[in-house]
Formats: sequence, C-alpha cells, structure tokens
Amino acid sequence: MPKINGNEIRPGYVIEHQGGLWAAVKVQHVKPGKGGAFAQVELKNLIDNRKLNERFRSAETVERVRLEQKDYQYLYENDGMLTFMDNENYEQIELSREWVGERAAFLQDGMKVTVESHEGRAIGISLPDQVVLEVTETEPTVKGQTAASSYKPALLSNGLRTMVPPFVTTGEKVVIDTNEVTYLRRAD
Repeated sequence: MPKINGNEIRPGYVIEHQGGLWAAVKVQHVKPGKGGAFAQVELKNLIDNRKLNERFRSAETVERVRLEQKDYQYLYENDGMLTFMDNENYEQIELSREWVGERAAFLQDGMKVTVESHEGRAIGISLPDQVVLEVTETEPTVKGQTAASSYKPALLSNGLRTMVPPFVTTGEKVVIDTNEVTYLRRAD
C-alpha cells in the first residue's frame, strides 16, 4: 500500500490507522505560529462507523488504502438480505439490509450500484444520487395557496416521508435526492 504524508490526506481518502480502515470525512490544515504544520482529520471507521479526530503532522506517514470498486445491479430482497448481480460475470452477492442502512429504501429493480470492497470484503455501497418515486399520499392543494408558502409532508412509494411543494399531488412522480431524502423536482 502506498504511504502518504499526514498533510496529504484529503476528504474521501481511506487510510489504515490503529489497525482499522478509516475514511477521512473532514480535513483542516493548520499552520500554527509555533511548531510544525499539521492536518486535523475527522475520520470515520468503515467497519463500525465510529468517529475519531486525529492530528497528523506533515512528517508522519500513513498508509493510503485503495478500495476496489465494482458495479452491480440490484435484483431483489429476501429475508433481510439484498441480492446484487455482477454485470460482467453474472455472479451474485448478498448484503444485509441492515448493513446497507436507511438508503436501502431507495433500491429499485435493476438499479446500478457501486460496491466498494477491501480484500474481498464489502465496506461501502454507492447508490445513484437521485431516484424517481411516486407520491402515494399528501394533502390536497388549497386553492389560493402560494408556491412560496411552506412545503407539505408527503409519503413516497418506498415508504419514506419527505416534504414537497404545495402544487405536488398524490400519484405524481417526483425526483428525490437519495442522500438528503429531499424533493428536487417533478419527474419528466
């Protein structure tokens, strides 16, 4: 694994630290008046999601870990296990719904996802940033209500709730941001 200096750590880098794999979430470079410069790094453990704040001096070296990224297609869920297929060799892998987390609600048949792994072990999954969902329940639009007024609650076809503008009605398809679970626009 390539070694990098502590001041070369950037957000998104994965490093080996204290015997585990950590992703750099935030990095702040500090140059104090006295003493050497250092990077203040907020790390997130990729296995158990613990957070850690560490200081890395520019003279220190850390091991940068390269993750393997592979595209898969989502097939189905069975007993809390999500099945994905490798489009190149048609091999299937299963990941627990609990491991995928809240974003599993956005999975749709045939959706392409990217699974990150290290030494054959899945440690991360990336979903598309946007999905199209149907509004299954929302309050009717009140005549005379302006679009500038506050958003109203809506239930989406995947069971999640979000806020939508007053003009959106039940049965409409909308584009949702999967990272923030927020309404973006009406679907085309």
